[in-house]
Amino acid sequence: MGVATACSSSLVAVHLACQSLRGGECTTALAGGVNVILSPEVTINFSRARMMAPDGRCKTFHAAADGYVRSEGCGVVVLKRLSDAIAAGDRVLALVKGSAVNQDGRSSGFTAPNELAQEALIRKALKNAQVTPAQVSYVEAHGTGTSLGDPIASGETRLYLFY
Repeated sequence: MGVATACSSSLVAVHLACQSLRGGECTTALAGGVNVILSPEVTINFSRARMMAPDGRCKTFHAAADGYVRSEGCGVVVLKRLSDAIAAGDRVLALVKGSAVNQDGRSSGFTAPNELAQEALIRKALKNAQVTPAQVSYVEAHGTGTSLGDPIASGETRLYLFY
């Protein structure tokens, strides 16, 4: 299944794969993401909108954040229920205790997520994982690379809690 949710596509794919595993729809799921820059138009438009870092260096969550940098890449994870992985003798690298996905709703712009939606997402992910904030050891976050968006984008439409 293809998932196209802008910056969150691969993380939403992981969320959907985990739901499928938990629901018994499959025993093994592959979730991944890829970005290929096939033409310059998007980069040109983002540059005109001053969304791209002028020096070509992404400084997400830094005081000097002034945009992001586009690149190409891909990654895939193999997901199984823990009991199935143990039974198969698989090497377990991490446990996904819970995940959540939402839609920001209204915000002041593309690089400025809705702070209330981000807070609701974090609460939902914690509830789904049945953990307290103090129990979280890893958070997958997305920053906009801007001084406006980064302070509220640390949850950016998805949050995965690794316990």
